[in-house]
Amino acid sequence: MHFATRGSGRKLRAGISVIGLMAVLTTGLWGPEARAQSFRFNDIRVEGNERVDPNSIVSLLDLPRGQTVSAGELNAAYQRLQNAGIFETVEIAPSGSTLVVRVNEWPTIRRINIEGNSRLDDEELTALIDSTPRRVYAPNVAESDAAAIADAYQQSGRLAATVTPRIIRRGDNQVDLVFEVAEGSVTEIERLSFVGNRDFSDRRLRRVLATKQAGLLRAVIGRDTFVADRINFDRQLLTDFYQSRGYADFRILSVTNELARDRGAFFITFNVEEGPSFDFGAVTASSEIPGLDAAEYLAVSQIDPGDTYSPQAIDNAVTRMERLAIRNGLNFVRATPQITRDPRNLRLNVNFVLERGPRIFVERIDIEGNATTLDRVIRREFNMVEGDPFNPREIRAAAERIRALGYFSNADVEARDGTGPGQVIIDVDVEEQPTGSLSLGGAYSTDSGIGLNVGYQESNFLGRGQTLSFNISTGTDATSSNLTFVEPYFLGRDLAARFSIFYDTSDFDEADYNTRVVGFSPALTFPVSENGRLQLSYRLAKESILDVDADSSPIIQREEGAAYTSSVGYSYTYDTRRTGLDPNSGVLLRFGQELAGLGGDSEYIKTTASGTAQTRVWNEEVTLRATLEGGAINALNGDTTRITDRFFLNTRQMRGFERLGLGPRDTNAPNEDALGGNMYAVARLEADFPLGLPEEYGISGGVFFDAGSVWSLDDTSGFGGNAVDDGFSLRTAVGVSVFWTTPLGPLRFNFAKALSKEPYDRTQVFNISVSTSF
Repeated sequence: MHFATRGSGRKLRAGISVIGLMAVLTTGLWGPEARAQSFRFNDIRVEGNERVDPNSIVSLLDLPRGQTVSAGELNAAYQRLQNAGIFETVEIAPSGSTLVVRVNEWPTIRRINIEGNSRLDDEELTALIDSTPRRVYAPNVAESDAAAIADAYQQSGRLAATVTPRIIRRGDNQVDLVFEVAEGSVTEIERLSFVGNRDFSDRRLRRVLATKQAGLLRAVIGRDTFVADRINFDRQLLTDFYQSRGYADFRILSVTNELARDRGAFFITFNVEEGPSFDFGAVTASSEIPGLDAAEYLAVSQIDPGDTYSPQAIDNAVTRMERLAIRNGLNFVRATPQITRDPRNLRLNVNFVLERGPRIFVERIDIEGNATTLDRVIRREFNMVEGDPFNPREIRAAAERIRALGYFSNADVEARDGTGPGQVIIDVDVEEQPTGSLSLGGAYSTDSGIGLNVGYQESNFLGRGQTLSFNISTGTDATSSNLTFVEPYFLGRDLAARFSIFYDTSDFDEADYNTRVVGFSPALTFPVSENGRLQLSYRLAKESILDVDADSSPIIQREEGAAYTSSVGYSYTYDTRRTGLDPNSGVLLRFGQELAGLGGDSEYIKTTASGTAQTRVWNEEVTLRATLEGGAINALNGDTTRITDRFFLNTRQMRGFERLGLGPRDTNAPNEDALGGNMYAVARLEADFPLGLPEEYGISGGVFFDAGSVWSLDDTSGFGGNAVDDGFSLRTAVGVSVFWTTPLGPLRFNFAKALSKEPYDRTQVFNISVSTSF
């Protein structure tokens, strides 16, 4: 950090000392008492003061009248006046039996201006300074303010910024305080490199760090500027990355920050020592508590010999064991992992020792800093209340959950000794941050064309931890809007209650009919296992098929009009992407059913299922992903499904074909509208990999293979009485993708070739969409 401050403040203070010293040593003023280094005075006369009361100055001197005063005592009195910070000059001079004190007060600040700043606005910088208009100017405070402003520029990557405080004299002993800012250029990170890494490439490790290299988008990417505080965060990210992959001995030996000669760029080098990768060896449990079955607790560890070693796996196992003890009615049980090394086989043997912990109880939980968020929103993240046994692991877990809420910029949770033995007090100190967002943006895809998105979301509504959101998305041929309210802890339990109102319309270029769907849907979601969640929902909607063209298939013409759908449903989700022990692999499974017919016009049962698995290979450079999904809708009581209920495959589900481009189609109708199907199935195989371009450009590539179909209709009587072919016919496509992470969002460019198709299918070679991550 570099900042310049006006030297007049220091010069003035030096002048004060000289004046005072001359006053003390001038023999014409002191007389015989001065030569004896002592004197006596009966009165104190103050001169030059305008705002400060004379009695206050006399009180600061703290000198006795009528008594002998040494030169040292007089100097100490002088120092007290000087250090009070309210006088520009101070002079002390005895005159007979009177001590004359002449002062020149610091001027009052009339106005504060910040000049030369463009990257950081006045409001942001003014909030950092302590100098205030209509108060006395203090040079040391102005210098501190300049340092604070310069530090703000350092945090934004402008290390060469200088800040100079200056005063402009005005009448009536007033000044204008001006901070002159020379912002300088952004100090970018020209290169991030690593020394000592053997198993992972520099490119792979750069993706781990929050800091990025400067590249093509340096004008809009903020993470490529040098911020010293971010390096410590990067060190932790890098350590977690290696340790979660079995590198128990990983160390960061040093991090060097080398500034270029022109001070415009940094070269950062991480010097690491990887060490070998370990697997789990023997995993055992032993009990020091009479009557406690160690085998029962070992069974919940979910660690198998041969698994890659991970501190997170051990932490999860300890948490499961201690929670099992609580469910069994045993408090203060601690599972302590003891690790022994088998260096020959690169194995780490783990023995979980079940033992009694100290008998400590929670006296109370104190929460501070939450001006808006209610206490109960924070308290519900604790799995304990006052009077419960104290568990340090649960406190750390609660702290992580509080931080994960997103309501606070900082959240510290600490335990301290209580008022009595065996008691602790848990202090929660939070700093709130804005939780509302208003978004306005545009979008483009080959499916929906050019669109406008407007959205509002408040994730901590009225400080209750509730979510309220409203979104409108418009495209060339579709409009979607919804209002959603979520209570994450309904009835004080881990039970999310959601209520949504929706209004959707479509006017597809590929079809000569329009649709409109309006309705509402309440739902309840709750956990049923560590990785599984179940959702129960209800849906009431009015679904309309409008403006059906005369050239459309008679099947669609018979479905024209409005129908009410009243349905109940459930969906189960199993997700190991965050809780799985393998950081390179994950599974996401979904299964759901919807039963319509509880009133309304439609009667059917709809079933959908999907599964996605992902893993990284070749030193985590290549990501392999496989997805299988399908669905079926069965009309009940002789009813037939409508086009608003049936399945279609969009360009994300099946590449190489247009939206509404495959499936049953009335080829005898003039416009050959797609009819959708009662069943669908699709499989996608993908591989994503780097293209050798600089990682900071955010461009990577991929290949894919898709196979799927849509089939089955209840009504097959088409144009001219001809039957529509609704049989199963497999379509396949291959292609390549280019992924580009832009400031506007991650984009995906697909180039596809349909390998197998029906003559009436409509293919698509190229499409653009927003990329979604697994």
